[in-house]
Amino acid sequence: MDQLSPLDAAFLEVEDADPHASLAIASVAVVEGPVPSHDEFLALMRSKLPVLPRARQKLVRAPLDLSTPAWQDDPSFDLTYHVRRTALPAPGGDAELCALVARIMGQRLDRDRPLWEYWVVEGLGDGRWAILAKVHHCMADGVSGTMLYDVMYGDAPPPEHAEDAPAASLLSLLGNVVRAPLDLVGGVLSLMWSLLPVRATSLYGHIGSPRLYRAVRALLPEVKEIAHAFDVTVNDVVLAAITQAYRALLVERGERPSPYSIRTMVPVSVRGDRRLDNQLSLRLAFLPVDAGTAVEALSLVHKRFTDAKRGHQAESGNALAQLARYEPFAPLAWSVRLGAMMPQRSIVTVTTNVPGPRKPLRVLGRRIVEILPYVPIAIRIRTGIAVLSYTDRLAIGITADRDSTADVDVLAEALGKAIIELLTASRRDVASMHQG
Repeated sequence: MDQLSPLDAAFLEVEDADPHASLAIASVAVVEGPVPSHDEFLALMRSKLPVLPRARQKLVRAPLDLSTPAWQDDPSFDLTYHVRRTALPAPGGDAELCALVARIMGQRLDRDRPLWEYWVVEGLGDGRWAILAKVHHCMADGVSGTMLYDVMYGDAPPPEHAEDAPAASLLSLLGNVVRAPLDLVGGVLSLMWSLLPVRATSLYGHIGSPRLYRAVRALLPEVKEIAHAFDVTVNDVVLAAITQAYRALLVERGERPSPYSIRTMVPVSVRGDRRLDNQLSLRLAFLPVDAGTAVEALSLVHKRFTDAKRGHQAESGNALAQLARYEPFAPLAWSVRLGAMMPQRSIVTVTTNVPGPRKPLRVLGRRIVEILPYVPIAIRIRTGIAVLSYTDRLAIGITADRDSTADVDVLAEALGKAIIELLTASRRDVASMHQG
């Protein structure tokens, strides 16, 4: 049996510690019609099972957490349980689709079965339909989720098995520590410093189980245009827009946007192979919600995340995750579970940006029009934002705790306006340069 890595298992421990968390990631592929029959879609899924062994496996836990959970073939595997079908009420627009996503993602996956569901959603406007792919985070991260799209609907080769891509040896990991001790120690200290409590706001605290979901859209060429004009990255542009959105939410609630109000966790891919597991680390930094304009926020975001990269946070986090493979799992599991139960005041949101499929994909001959991402929330984090590119589109999915963030539309609308503001400013600056 293949065992989970400690990082994969940590998502299970966090979910166990937080009764209101459902730690599944998801994406919604909106597809041109006509909608296929249930048997037709089942046949497609069945044809992919031979190259996706995880789809037929369930988790088995070791007594007293003496080792990480392992994958084992499910003798009672039933594809029809995992492939489900539903329909939106009229008119089948964004509001109805987002409500469905929130309802499905607020429910936990059954631990006694393989940890995934695919939902075929009928009744979208313009004769379209959708596929909601829901996978537990212990199975995949955002990048491997994108890889699944290329396997399911493209011509990519199947994922690698664990034995085909072994983890780094303990000697090589220790060698990295010896070669760059100052970088790794500095990264660990930077991560620890970044876990100090933030200024109190209404953006973090206890959460319930129900979720809200909103989608914001942008054109990737326009976001790249902004990045080029200001000599920053696409991720900087997105984070600046997210910063302005949180600023608008704080102002709307009558709270002062402090420079130390919102620390975000940004997952960083450290993927070196094509396994369907989690291969990620993280960076932590404050979003400059005190900035009065999107352009000012962009400058500050670029500086802060450039400094975070130089601080080797991601490299140190990855080294710690790899070293955890060689430590007894029980103390790690108990530590993660205990830490998740504590009232943390360090991280206010998670913001993840994943490059999606570059080429247009088709499902049973129908073109996928767009892909909307979903990121889960837990441990007092009341909102999370996922960004996914697909061909020339950029989709931003906002997850919110329904009980505390009923005003999520303020966040979504301000995010879209911030991108427009940055695009207008970038073109104005370019025009001024040409005139000069």
